[in-house]
Amino acid sequence: MKYILTIIFGMIPSVICGQTLRYDRPAQVWEETLPLGNGRLGMMPDGDVRMEKIVLNDITLWSGAPQDANNYEAYKQLPVIRQLLREGKNDEAQALMDKNFICTGKGSGSVPFGCYQTMGELQIAFEHGPVGSYVFEAPGGYERKLSLNDAIASCQYKAGGVTYHREYFTSFDDDVSIIRLTADIQGRLTCRVTMSRAERGATRIQDSTLVLSGQLDNGIDGKGMRYQAVVKAKLKGGVLTTEDHALVIKNATEIILYISAGTNYKDAGYVERMNKVLKTAMAKPYGIERQQHIRKYGRLFNRVQIDLGNGLDETTDKRLAATTDKGLPAATDKGLTTTDKRLAATTDKSLPTATDKGLTTTDKRLATTKDKGSPAATDKGLITTDRRLAAFYNHPTEDNELPVMFYQFGRYLSICSTRPGLLPPNLQGLWANQIQTPWNGDYHLDINVQMNHWPLEVSNLSELNLPLAELVRGLVAPGARTAKAYYNAPGWVAHVITNIWGFTEPGESASWGATKSGSGWLCNNLWEHYAFTNDTHYLKDIYPILKGAAAFYNSLLIKDDKTGWLVMSPSSSPENAFFLPNGNHASICIGATIDNQIVRDLFNNVITASKVLGLDTAFRNELLVKIKQLPPAGVISKDGRIMEWLEDYKETDPQHRHISHLWGLYPASLITTETTPDLAAAAKKTLEVRGDDGPSWTIAYKLLFWARLQDGNRAFKLLKEILKPTVRTDINYGAGGGVYQNMLSAGPPFQIDGNFGATAGIAEMLLQSHAGMINFLPAIPDHWKAAGSVKGLKARGNFTVDFAWKNGEVISYRVTAPRAGQKVKLKINGEIREIIASKK
Repeated sequence: MKYILTIIFGMIPSVICGQTLRYDRPAQVWEETLPLGNGRLGMMPDGDVRMEKIVLNDITLWSGAPQDANNYEAYKQLPVIRQLLREGKNDEAQALMDKNFICTGKGSGSVPFGCYQTMGELQIAFEHGPVGSYVFEAPGGYERKLSLNDAIASCQYKAGGVTYHREYFTSFDDDVSIIRLTADIQGRLTCRVTMSRAERGATRIQDSTLVLSGQLDNGIDGKGMRYQAVVKAKLKGGVLTTEDHALVIKNATEIILYISAGTNYKDAGYVERMNKVLKTAMAKPYGIERQQHIRKYGRLFNRVQIDLGNGLDETTDKRLAATTDKGLPAATDKGLTTTDKRLAATTDKSLPTATDKGLTTTDKRLATTKDKGSPAATDKGLITTDRRLAAFYNHPTEDNELPVMFYQFGRYLSICSTRPGLLPPNLQGLWANQIQTPWNGDYHLDINVQMNHWPLEVSNLSELNLPLAELVRGLVAPGARTAKAYYNAPGWVAHVITNIWGFTEPGESASWGATKSGSGWLCNNLWEHYAFTNDTHYLKDIYPILKGAAAFYNSLLIKDDKTGWLVMSPSSSPENAFFLPNGNHASICIGATIDNQIVRDLFNNVITASKVLGLDTAFRNELLVKIKQLPPAGVISKDGRIMEWLEDYKETDPQHRHISHLWGLYPASLITTETTPDLAAAAKKTLEVRGDDGPSWTIAYKLLFWARLQDGNRAFKLLKEILKPTVRTDINYGAGGGVYQNMLSAGPPFQIDGNFGATAGIAEMLLQSHAGMINFLPAIPDHWKAAGSVKGLKARGNFTVDFAWKNGEVISYRVTAPRAGQKVKLKINGEIREIIASKK
């Protein structure tokens, strides 16, 4: 059936589907708690009935300090290393680099490199029995949830005939964290509030305020970053008293806890600032604070809406839970939670029986509760998120709303984990419950921090890219020292890892730490902000960063003896290795494909920027000459795959987690189905060999690749894989990625890049703009085709796009731009046309 395509100049109706994470029990482990944040402060409550534990974070809280770990004699070994590589003695070259081309000192394994750390834990011990007693009854009607629309978490339950309600948010208004506790019977709130930290923290009471403070290790004299968190309480009814390390509240009807926190990172007056924002927040009525928080958060979150059709209703949920589908994980699978096991075990007594009318015990309890705060039995939102994830993995076509919620959850995490003027999200976003976070909770530059930012532009959160630009700006000066020390080169370079202290040196092992594509890859992220916004003021601001990176790579290019191409030597493909003819393996080579692609992309962008800004004609012309001598975006091997290295080496791990040689496919646009079909076909073969599993970020990257290759069904298969429920928290480098019950991505362990990569991937399935046109529904899977709509996605050129479809064909669309008269090329239903965008 053909549909008449309509250009809609009014608003496409907005649809807000069920954007609430919902659970029927407290979190049992940290990976089940609910993440809250306002770009600086983070809070993760577990909702426990008797002893609530709430992990607190501040994105600036790092151990360590600035250091100079450059080996200033390293560059003297560069000619020898290059000669060994020419002779095919890669293993010998790598051994020499392991002695010279690594950082000095302890590297990333200790301070002063440092790590992102938790600020501490807030505990609230509750009494629920008659006033003055410790009698406790099992709670009923328990519900815990996180509203993505409001950035507010809550829990509610009944105990001793009293309905207790808790509400939590990190305010986008007054920059404090707030917890509101209420009881529906007067005087029935009694609790004890404490704070603690595993090390380098002490608590005290000061003027009826609970204070946690300390100083982290800098690796020099032990006197590193200072921090402080304070808690004050506002009561309705009841009495507040204090002990040495606790606030004690008895017989209240309402308690509001205000938490202000900060560090002295670039803020010598942080204590005064904390006290000021705390005073301001406490002077404001709770309802006003809450309302303004929602309004300010909503300015970002409400920009994009997606509708893919129906979600999982209660009847379908119960049917899927009881199914004997062979695809369900076994009840003994270590990756299953207790709830998952109940769903998977077909003989479990808690599952519906033939006479049960399809309701589980939990379903009955929730459906029959008289609590007005609980959803009705017919409410789709009744389905708990953990059950929903388990059902989706086995029957993904039954619930089109879950991918939408996962996409919006990714946008939510972006909004909550960074803001202009502060730091970009690290490997943990800003949520961490440990002193020693996995991989230091740092900024990995060989995909991870870049992936954290991939969804921002297309998802209409452009300003959240600015903290990354500032982090990169801070790497230029130390990166110039590193460029001189190791390569005697101009410009600047950053290798594989960095921190808030400006670390640009190689890591402590050449096999992974000598990869120097980090700075060029970061420049691609910076460029994308310009590509989406057309902001020439921003372009002028970042141009010296781009030029400096290009100058470094330009100086390292040498002519390859075999091909005649200009390549870098030494080079490497991030964290991967290959076999040599002598049976040894190595990582160091001449002209790794990702380096060739990054250099080409960066040179192109600097050439374009130079033209737009009218700067550096001589340097531009030099790059124009060099770019013609670079290797192509990809070289196809005898087996039809894109070669990862300039030589057709055999990889040591064909399913390796990194797929760096497809960088030209995504995030760059050097390989496209439209302009390089042969390379696109070779990319498909590459991905087939790599497989579909891996850590969560790897699965997300593969999703993005298949979306760029315009295979919607295969992209959706990867989306299903990343939504696989797991409880694993071990350090994982291979298969087994997924999500925890709170939908945070599991490498494992928790690593937020998987969330952000999948968010970018979902958007890429619906809209692409990298190939010189706006392409509608380029990679839509079959079961999303029935009907749907999108409102507010962004395309390169600063276009905002709304559209709707039916049976896989776009039936209406609207493209707007800030200025009148802007032309734009569109690809709709397979046809290419040029229109003039409407003015916003």
